[in-house]
Amino acid sequence: MATKKYLIVNPSAGSPFTQESTIDTSAGSGDSGKIPSLDGNGKLDLSFMPSGVGGDTRTVTAGETLAAGDLIYLNSTPEALKADANSDAKAAIGFVQSGITAAATGTAYFGSGMITGLSSLTPGAKYYLSATTPGGITATKPSGAGDIIQQIGVAVSTTELYFEPQDAILLI
Repeated sequence: MATKKYLIVNPSAGSPFTQESTIDTSAGSGDSGKIPSLDGNGKLDLSFMPSGVGGDTRTVTAGETLAAGDLIYLNSTPEALKADANSDAKAAIGFVQSGITAAATGTAYFGSGMITGLSSLTPGAKYYLSATTPGGITATKPSGAGDIIQQIGVAVSTTELYFEPQDAILLI
């Protein structure tokens, strides 16, 4: 996105006006008084917000390669791994919006939030943690012995899922 420019009145300088640029992200107090730019979606970067405002995120280390939109759980290390309805210990607690290669770090989202970039969802339909695709979702509840049923969220469009994971139910 192109940086926007603006003029400020600066009577003490050699010129009555000084041209300044807007900023896309904040580095903290050093950016005090600067004018922020909105991103391509018309939103402010979370770096402009005080702690506690915005999505619940955490920098995690991927225990395996994670694709954008994968549902995750944390192991005892803690590493982020693909959630899986074949085990109660692997119930989804978060997701990644961008892919992370194995052993690399990236941002994981916890709590409720919007997973974007999906496809072929049915708006209004409930989705569950998949027992056949690790990290994936399905509109069909798992039904195998030892599987878990965990409602993950509801599709709000064909490409977006409102993530709000429910407690898992173990099938016996």
